[in-house]
Amino acid sequence: MLTNYQQMPDTSKAWIYQANRVFSSEELALIQPKIELFLNSWKRHGQNLKASYLIKYNQFIVLFVDETFNNVSGCSIDASVNFIKKMEQEFSVDLTNKLNISFKDNNTIEVVSLADFQKYAQEGKITPKTVVFNNLAASKADFENNWEVEAHTSWHKRFLVQ
Repeated sequence: MLTNYQQMPDTSKAWIYQANRVFSSEELALIQPKIELFLNSWKRHGQNLKASYLIKYNQFIVLFVDETFNNVSGCSIDASVNFIKKMEQEFSVDLTNKLNISFKDNNTIEVVSLADFQKYAQEGKITPKTVVFNNLAASKADFENNWEVEAHTSWHKRFLVQ
């Protein structure tokens, strides 16, 4: 069941899906109701899940589940991944490629392959101060505190020139 993001506890489980491009306002007008419909019907073994979402920078879809209400199960996680895969097909966008890395270049969000990210780090285009998106954030609190961070504070630091 869809819940206001502000009412979700900090321990809520988070899944971050980054698009390889920005969604248009027309696409967002279609995407948001689809996400809300999915979250309102999302279940774990027939029991409702208390869930919420955010769309950040018109490019990241973040789903949250309050596991103090009901834990997610393998089947419910599969259902969310299948939903996201349908979104990929419908909007011709890549949301599940974990080898894409995103970072800020001035006020633009760049999404590049892991190989290109490594190359940019070697060339100095990516520095310790470059803002990166840590899509491994696993909870609401982790998302709020450790998602959009400088590269030197994230797992991305392993690719930086020392």
